[in-house]
Amino acid sequence: MSTAPHAALLLIPGMLNQPAIWDAVIAQVRAQLGGQVQIAVADVLTQASIPDMARDAWKCLDAIPAHTPCYLAGFSMGGYVALEMLAHPQRAIQEAWLLSTSALPESPESAPLREKSIASFEQDFEKTIQATARWGTFEKTPAQTAPLVQAMRALGPATAIRQTRAIMQRRDLRARLAALDIPVHVLCGMDDRITPRALSQDLAALVPKAQLQLIEQAGHMLPFEHPGLIAQSICQRIAAEQEKTHAA
Repeated sequence: MSTAPHAALLLIPGMLNQPAIWDAVIAQVRAQLGGQVQIAVADVLTQASIPDMARDAWKCLDAIPAHTPCYLAGFSMGGYVALEMLAHPQRAIQEAWLLSTSALPESPESAPLREKSIASFEQDFEKTIQATARWGTFEKTPAQTAPLVQAMRALGPATAIRQTRAIMQRRDLRARLAALDIPVHVLCGMDDRITPRALSQDLAALVPKAQLQLIEQAGHMLPFEHPGLIAQSICQRIAAEQEKTHAA
C-alpha cells in the first residue's frame, strides 16, 4: 500500500502569529489521518500586502502533484490571505476553512482605528500586545494569554505595523467570492470581539456553499483556544472525500 499523501493542507496564520499557532491543530490532524495528509504552514511575516502573502502561500503547494486535492485554512489575517487565494486561484482548492475573519474591505470607520493601533505599537508595544491577547481570548487568564504574548513579543512592532498596513489595503473580493463553487466552513467564536460573529455571518451568507459554525466559550483565537474542534472538522471532510474517491 502506498504511503504517499492523499491530500495537502495549507494553513495560514493570523496577524502577529508565528506558525506555531497551528501546532495543536496539526498534531491532532496527524493523529487522526497520519501520513495521509501533507501539511504546510504559510509564512506571512515579511510581505507588505495581502496579495503578496497569497502569492507566497501558493508556493507552498508548488510541489504538490496536480491530481492531489488541496485544502486551505486561514485564521484572522490569514483568512484575508485565504480569501485572496480563493478569489484568484492558481490551482484547484477542494475545500476551505475561514476562521475569525471577514470578507469586508477596510472601511472609513475602521481605518482610523488601525492607525491608532499602529501608534500604540510604536509607543508601547508590550502594553498593546498584552491588551490584544486579553481582548482576543475567552478566558483572559494569564495562563491563557502568556503563550500568545510571548509569540507576539518575539515578532516585534515592525511586523505588527507592516501586517496592519497590509490589512488596511486589502481588496474587496466579494463579487468573486459570491461566485465561489467549493465548500467553505466559516468558524467564529461566540465571544470574538476582534472580528465579531456578524462578520462571519455575512461571509457565510455571501459564499454559496458556505456553512457557518459559531463556537461557544471561544474568543478570536480559535486555533489556540479550540484546536481539537478545528482539526475534527478538517479531518472529517478530508476523510469523507477520500472515501468518495476510493468508492468511485
